[in-house]
Amino acid sequence: MTTHTAPAPPTTASVKALAAPGRRVRPGRLGVHAFLMAVSLAFLAPLLLAVYASLRPYEETSRDGYFSLPKHLSFAYYRQAFTDSGMTKYFVNTLIIAVPGVVVVLFLAAFVAFAVSRLKLRGAMPLLMLFTAGNLLPQQVIVTPLYVVFNRIPLPYWMSDSMTMFDSYWAVIAVQVGFQIGFCVFVLANFMRTLPQEILEAAIVDGAGVWTQYWRITLPLCRPALAALATLQFTWMYNDFLWALVFMSDGDKLPITSALNNLRGQFFTDYNLLAAGSVIVALPTLIVFLLLQRHFIAGLTLGSSKG
Repeated sequence: MTTHTAPAPPTTASVKALAAPGRRVRPGRLGVHAFLMAVSLAFLAPLLLAVYASLRPYEETSRDGYFSLPKHLSFAYYRQAFTDSGMTKYFVNTLIIAVPGVVVVLFLAAFVAFAVSRLKLRGAMPLLMLFTAGNLLPQQVIVTPLYVVFNRIPLPYWMSDSMTMFDSYWAVIAVQVGFQIGFCVFVLANFMRTLPQEILEAAIVDGAGVWTQYWRITLPLCRPALAALATLQFTWMYNDFLWALVFMSDGDKLPITSALNNLRGQFFTDYNLLAAGSVIVALPTLIVFLLLQRHFIAGLTLGSSKG
């Protein structure tokens, strides 16, 4: 004798699941994704075209065009670009400018940002506005005054071959620090304001002085913001070409951005070779971003949500 069990009554969740229509994708969301993809491709297209051109012989692209299918691909142009332009020397020159510049900018900006955001100082807001207003000044406006001033500032021989600030790394570093510190102060000050005030109050109760509040409490919490700024500052200083060109007369001291000029011929320029050199020059900034990617993204997204 067989027994039949009655089916279990449907639950509320199962009824809702059966009654709910299929998940629909909103047209607005598709439009946003399409727009972001288009912008990403627009930014990546020049880089991808440069990489593609650097792998092809110039004779092939001059005959078939850059948007044709390749018949031969090689890395010969990369070896030629690295050796013909003397990039090793120019890489060292760029690091001499960019690394101290980034360290000094972040060191000084963190001091000022802590003072105007965490300490009760009179005139803190006007001081912050003054640092921010410095970014609104076009850099090209003061090229001539700085050129005159740097030629009149004496330096010992061990600091500058010209015995002045002109034609030395110190001139370029000083200009980079002067123009970039305002932006870093603005970012760090606003970031430090988002830190819980209770942390500093507890440290003060425990007897922590101003230096302890700054070095051991505030700076470790600002690590994502400092990493994001370090990535941006290194990229900007690394890619700069104007200040080194104006304040340096010795070609052996020029940064990596000037090395590409060595790949140009007097009567003929191989643009595929120039593309290979451009890709090599861009690699250090890409490596820095990949190394600091986690902190960089964290620094950009901090403060976007609360709770």
